[in-house]
Amino acid sequence: MPKFLRIGIHQSNVSGYTSKAWWIRRVGSTAFLKWGPVEVNGVADGRRVYWTVPPREKAIRCGTAQAAKDYVKSAIARRGSHRYEPLAGNIAIRRRPANHGTELEQVSATILFVDIVRSTEKAARLGDSRWTQVMDHYYAAVRRELKTLRGREVVTTGDGLLATFKAPAAAVRCAAAIREAVRTLGLEIRAGLHVGEYKVSGPDVSGLAFHIGARVAAKARKGEVLVSSAVKDLMSKSEIRFKDRGVHQLKGVPKRWRLYRVDR
Repeated sequence: MPKFLRIGIHQSNVSGYTSKAWWIRRVGSTAFLKWGPVEVNGVADGRRVYWTVPPREKAIRCGTAQAAKDYVKSAIARRGSHRYEPLAGNIAIRRRPANHGTELEQVSATILFVDIVRSTEKAARLGDSRWTQVMDHYYAAVRRELKTLRGREVVTTGDGLLATFKAPAAAVRCAAAIREAVRTLGLEIRAGLHVGEYKVSGPDVSGLAFHIGARVAAKARKGEVLVSSAVKDLMSKSEIRFKDRGVHQLKGVPKRWRLYRVDR
C-alpha cells in the first residue's frame, strides 16, 4: 500500500517537524485512502512517522477492478507534483511514554477542525508556485480570525488546521469567519466543532474529544460548519442559529451523535 509524506520546506534529513501523510490501497474495485497530519522524528533509516490525530478516511468505489487500478495509479502520479515523497514503513499512532514526575492537566475546550475542500484538485490546476502563494494567504487569513476570536492554534496540516477555544460561541463564529475570509481566495472549507475534555502535557495534547472533532469535520459538506450536540447544548438560542443534520455514527467513536449545521 503506497504511502507518501509531504515534503514542504523540510527534507528527509530533518527531524522534529509536523507534516502531512497520504496513504492509498486497492481492494477489488474499491480504493481506500487515508490522510492527515503527522509528526516526523529521526532521519534516514531511523525516521519514525506518527499520526498526530486520527487520519481522515475515504472509500472510492470505482465499479471495476481495472478502474480502481487506474484511479490508484493516477492518484499516486499526482503526489509527485504536490511535493510528496514516497514513505517506507508504517505510520504509527503516537503512544505517549509513562509520566515520570510530569502532571497531565485536564482541560475542557471547544475544538475546531478546518480543512480545504478539493485541495488536491486546486493544487494540480494552479501549479506548485501559485498554490504555495494561495496557501500563504489562506493561513494568514485563518490566523487573523483565530487572533480576533482568541483561538489557540494546535497543529496545521498541508491544507487544514486544528485549534481550541475557551468559549463555544467564539469557536463557531471563528469557523464562519474563516469560511467567508477564504472565499475571497477562491477556496471553500469544511469545519467541525466539538466540546470536550482532553489532556495537556507541555506542548502535547491528547484525548477522545479530538477524535470526535475530527469525525464531525469529516461529515461536513462543502462550505458547511458542523457542530456536535455538545457544542449546541452549551449555547443560548439567541447566539447562533442551527439546523439539525440528524444523528450520525462517527467512525471509531462510541455512541451516535446528533450534528447541527450553523445557519448562514
